[in-house]
Amino acid sequence: MVDVHALIEDLRAEQEELAGLLAGLDPAAWSRPTPAPGWSIADQVRHLSFFDRAAHTALTDPEGFDALLTEAMADPVGFTKPDPVPAERLLPEWQEAAGELRTALAEAPPGTRVPWFGPPMSVPSKATARLMETWAHGQDVVDALGVRRRPTARLRHVAHIAVRARPFSYLTRELPVPEEPVRVELEAPDGSTWHLGPTEAEQIVTGDAEEFCLVLTRRRHADDTVLRAYGALAREWLEIGQAFAGPPGEGRHPGQFDAKS
Repeated sequence: MVDVHALIEDLRAEQEELAGLLAGLDPAAWSRPTPAPGWSIADQVRHLSFFDRAAHTALTDPEGFDALLTEAMADPVGFTKPDPVPAERLLPEWQEAAGELRTALAEAPPGTRVPWFGPPMSVPSKATARLMETWAHGQDVVDALGVRRRPTARLRHVAHIAVRARPFSYLTRELPVPEEPVRVELEAPDGSTWHLGPTEAEQIVTGDAEEFCLVLTRRRHADDTVLRAYGALAREWLEIGQAFAGPPGEGRHPGQFDAKS
């Protein structure tokens, strides 16, 4: 069984690590562009704040979430980039939204199904999805600032949701979902090996856990990593895979980043 409270604590740690990086930013730095075309650091944090609040609404106010869902269907692209907020308010507003979300996740009754912009999710899945989004958008901030983060065991949550989301990677591109599974073997930050997916699968991806998460959140192109794919479907997944809901976006281009940079 999933330890929901431990998962929420991992979400807290991911959010607090990014908040600590943002806390020392000069006001002008918030407008610095990130590798996501058209997105500044401020845009990344606004996005996290908006969707943490949306998740809180989904948990606590079903009618309010229905209204959000209607708005998203009317403008799927514009909906993902909320209205501007003054730089001095960005961090405290996100921290408030993140804290309220964690409380709602912790207080949700067992068996709760959380409505979302795709299929409803369990509370553990929602917490994992928010951790993945925090880590991925945090990577955009890290890249914009030219710094590096120390990989942590929390990457396992990102890798897990990436593997679970493999069918969606095809569906969002209106491609047929392959029936053959893929097995993933990753070197974890502590030197151990994470095994994800069916052990009998002949399609295999191996390599570094951080690089796998970067590729499957479309923050790196697979060609800029040392990940290895054995089998045509494994290679295809590294090219089109995404751990997040919604359209794939532009992703990153080959040569944009060096391996492990």
